[in-house]
Amino acid sequence: MEIEIGRSKRARRVYAFDDIAIVPSRRTRDPEDVSVNWTIDAYQFSIPFLAAPMDSVVSPTTAIMMGQLGGVGVLDLEGLWTRYDDPEPLLAEIRELPANRATARMQEMYAEPIKPRLVTERLAQIRAAGVTVAGALSPQRTQELYETVVAAGVDLFVIRGTTVSAEHVSQNQEPLNLKKFIYELDVPVIVGGAATYTAALHLMRTGAAGVLVGFGGGAASTTRASLGIHAPMATAVADVAGARRDYMDESGGRYVHVIADGGLNTSGDIVKAIACGADAVMLGTALARATDAPGGGFHWGPEVHHSKLPRGKRVEVGALAPLETILYGPTPIADGTANLVGALRRSMATTGYSDLKEFQRVEVVVAPYRTN
Repeated sequence: MEIEIGRSKRARRVYAFDDIAIVPSRRTRDPEDVSVNWTIDAYQFSIPFLAAPMDSVVSPTTAIMMGQLGGVGVLDLEGLWTRYDDPEPLLAEIRELPANRATARMQEMYAEPIKPRLVTERLAQIRAAGVTVAGALSPQRTQELYETVVAAGVDLFVIRGTTVSAEHVSQNQEPLNLKKFIYELDVPVIVGGAATYTAALHLMRTGAAGVLVGFGGGAASTTRASLGIHAPMATAVADVAGARRDYMDESGGRYVHVIADGGLNTSGDIVKAIACGADAVMLGTALARATDAPGGGFHWGPEVHHSKLPRGKRVEVGALAPLETILYGPTPIADGTANLVGALRRSMATTGYSDLKEFQRVEVVVAPYRTN
């Protein structure tokens, strides 16, 4: 699998979702007979979709909508909703900013301090609607705000960064001890991103309930251009699924969920992520296209407003259809951007699998896809 870059450097051949395809088996099923249910810890969902903690994707209102539609919306607890009492005017301004001014102005907006009172209020709003409450913090903010988050009644705690390791080293501050933190916390923790077998295995050993897989693969990310770092997702998901298998043996049967996070622009990408071993997917761009998404046809992540080194940009993704249509259809669009659940069901049915765990065993082939 290794190829020579030069006399002193060899590289491993890896694959993106566009490089692989799924192969039908001898059996087929009716799509209505296929289950796409997903359970993590004590929480059950009728679809294996998490809305990514990005201000262009999840507001308290859309988190509630996502929960009512069978998934889970993860609120960014470092976003505009926890910095401003009314962020709607700022969201409207972001949509209107010229491209050459967008990053600088967003850096100014996100310089406003996070208000613990608003963290509590936003999570309480979601809880009052009777859906699963999920919130996300970066590793840097977790120690500062986790007590507020837990006291507000979060059900799923997400620690999400461009990359998260179990062995962060710093000469300037005491790093977050993930194992100690997760052990002492009374709610399930999902942590990531990770993109390699070793990194994921170490995160699983901290006691995490789930590991996010991905590094700089989203449409709004420029991590590859700015840092030179990128992990093609088909290989990354399969590697982390391998870590899950080996950790189950090591731990005596403890199952850690693998959640693909990044590079999931179409229903085909979602299908391939699960085929490679993911239990669920975290969606950004795919849901930012909803007409009721807070980005209003635009999409951005937390990397875009980093105060010293932005590693993302605001991108226009368009306002395609309501969130319910994006998830369940019906749709006249044939490009994989709507009826995501229907497409997953049909792919599973076409290949003869009845649930997500079975579908992880589907045959895949290397078949690079080119649109031109």
